[in-house]
Amino acid sequence: MRVTDYNSMSSMSTDPFIHPQASVQTNLIGKGTRIWQFAIVLSGVKIGECCNINAHTFIEEEVLIGNDVTIKCGVYLWKRTIIGDGVFIGPNATFTNEKYPRSQGYSDEFSGPILMEGCSIGANATILPNLTIGRNAMVGAGCVVTKDVPDNCCVVGNPAKIIRSNIGPHWEISE
Repeated sequence: MRVTDYNSMSSMSTDPFIHPQASVQTNLIGKGTRIWQFAIVLSGVKIGECCNINAHTFIEEEVLIGNDVTIKCGVYLWKRTIIGDGVFIGPNATFTNEKYPRSQGYSDEFSGPILMEGCSIGANATILPNLTIGRNAMVGAGCVVTKDVPDNCCVVGNPAKIIRSNIGPHWEISE
């Protein structure tokens, strides 16, 4: 459903809100999700309920997005990326789905990263293909993630290294 009147959005809180200047080619959008101007969502994308897809984002086909996900401006999600429930993706985070990209040759295998429930990706972080970011994990701003990140860990740096473990969904430290 395309909503063209921003003021009517609050009265239709269970219907998805799609800004009139967004290009959305899928109908698989959950209740309460908001997609803002200049976002491009291709066919075959599945978006859960109560998500917030900010301006200037691109979501390629075969991407799965869970419920309660926030995707900030400047994020591009490529084919076969999977985003779990409650994930936060900061502005300009970069995701890849091909290990050895070439200009004129395309791989038959694409494998985007998997972001597990409750993880957070900091601004300008780069996540390489075929990696898993664990539940409640925190990826610091500007990280280059080259290996899987375990559940409940915080990583920073290039390449990303664990600086804290046993964090919970609200950054509390479990002893």
